[in-house]
Amino acid sequence: MKKLGNLSAFLAQNVMKVENIKYAASKRIVQEGKPVEWEIGAITGEEDEALRKECTKRVPVPGKRNAFIPETDFTKYLSKLVVKCTIFPNLNDAELQNSYGVMGAEELVKTMLTPGEYADYAAKVQEVNGFNIPLDEAVEEAKN
Repeated sequence: MKKLGNLSAFLAQNVMKVENIKYAASKRIVQEGKPVEWEIGAITGEEDEALRKECTKRVPVPGKRNAFIPETDFTKYLSKLVVKCTIFPNLNDAELQNSYGVMGAEELVKTMLTPGEYADYAAKVQEVNGFNIPLDEAVEEAKN
């Protein structure tokens, strides 16, 4: 039987950390003539699982009594992921929310950005977290 290699590469202290990235989510949000960069950080698998669980409900199976299947609301999940991964700006800041006349970080980010900007930003957030599938493919996959 072949002996497996040394496990030291897998030890937490030896694994490269996912670096936060800076990304200009909108050309319309400027300071000193330049688009302001947002800061995006990755979350852990455990945090991701909690988000998915929050966005999943049990749906009855038609024709089968007491049978349910899990169904994930991908739009809701993506919205929560975007908020959780946005380090800067602080989307939970009351003054920022008040300036847009909204309550809640998820509503704020969707109000701050145009639909196209939001889609691009959400794709960038997914990329930072290691999901390298384009948004439209992910949505199609979630529908199936």
